[in-house]
Amino acid sequence: MNIAEIFLRDWRNIAEINFCPDEAINIFLGRNAQGKTNILESINFASLLRSRAGRESELIRWGQDAAFVRIKFFKAGISHELAIETSFDRRRRIRLDVNPIRPRELVGKLNSVLFSPEDLFMFKGSSSKRRKFLDAQISQASPVYFMDLLKYNRLVELRNALLKRIRDDSARTSDLELWDEQLSFFAEKVIGMRLAAVEKLNASANFLQRQISAQSENLSMTYEMRMLDSRENISENFLKLLRARRLKDVQRGSTSFGPHLDDLRFFINSRELKLFGSQGQLRTVALALKLSELQFLKSETGEYTLLLLEDVMSELDADRRELLLEFLRREKIQTLITATDRTYFPSRTLGKFFRVEAGTLTEADD
Repeated sequence: MNIAEIFLRDWRNIAEINFCPDEAINIFLGRNAQGKTNILESINFASLLRSRAGRESELIRWGQDAAFVRIKFFKAGISHELAIETSFDRRRRIRLDVNPIRPRELVGKLNSVLFSPEDLFMFKGSSSKRRKFLDAQISQASPVYFMDLLKYNRLVELRNALLKRIRDDSARTSDLELWDEQLSFFAEKVIGMRLAAVEKLNASANFLQRQISAQSENLSMTYEMRMLDSRENISENFLKLLRARRLKDVQRGSTSFGPHLDDLRFFINSRELKLFGSQGQLRTVALALKLSELQFLKSETGEYTLLLLEDVMSELDADRRELLLEFLRREKIQTLITATDRTYFPSRTLGKFFRVEAGTLTEADD
């Protein structure tokens, strides 16, 4: 996958920019709060409709009515154009090759992997962050998984609503049977895909962690299923457990186990990262996982996706920065990197350098 052109209008602090990134490495230099991250965020938003904004309206430049992003890209050698407009008074509009598409149809069209300092909170924060990490990459590789996950989450919502009605004596416990059968069916699909993805990620993430840590650290991860003891006959065992816990679930008014509550655990040299990991280990593991996402998506789709690195160079020492850049050059991965310091990068040509100041973009000499 390769991006050929990016156009932004009224996006965050950016009035309007239009540029063609290099097929290799693109470096965006500038002081903090100038708009570098906003460029990366626009691409990630076009991939997953996610942003760090609390509300989507916060993406719109102050005083304007709408924000617009258009990206021309090649996927499997075929040219596409994706355009998204978000506004205060109209429903979000998405077009792929001029044709309107629904949000759920977008995932998997323009794939990207984003590393940001916020990823460090994934290891010690709530399990929902770790599930989102896993779900995002599987969804980009498999639209079928994305749809199954949506169905599972919707079934959990409906079951929880029914549990509350049963608790209030406005429904019968026997009404749960149909929902439980459907929930078990989709739980097995979601868990099965997650287990397969974690198995693939384990090998590549460990290899990359050893490269970044000069062969001193082994990384492993495990998928933790809440209350389910076996990975065999998941649907059957899931249904049995749902039935056994109906009374407790009615009292709680919520479904007490399942993929919506499962977790990922990470280990460095057999010691759990969130308990014993240093700040430096958190940084390198986060980067190794993002690079392993690239490998995973390539194994599933046949080509590398776009890599977005926000301020990663300040988190690495000189040797690890060079190892990272060499990996990106060798694998020919189109990459967009934000940084505040030009000295983080070697003197030889990497691709294109850009300067970002007060929401404006200019190409700079390398």
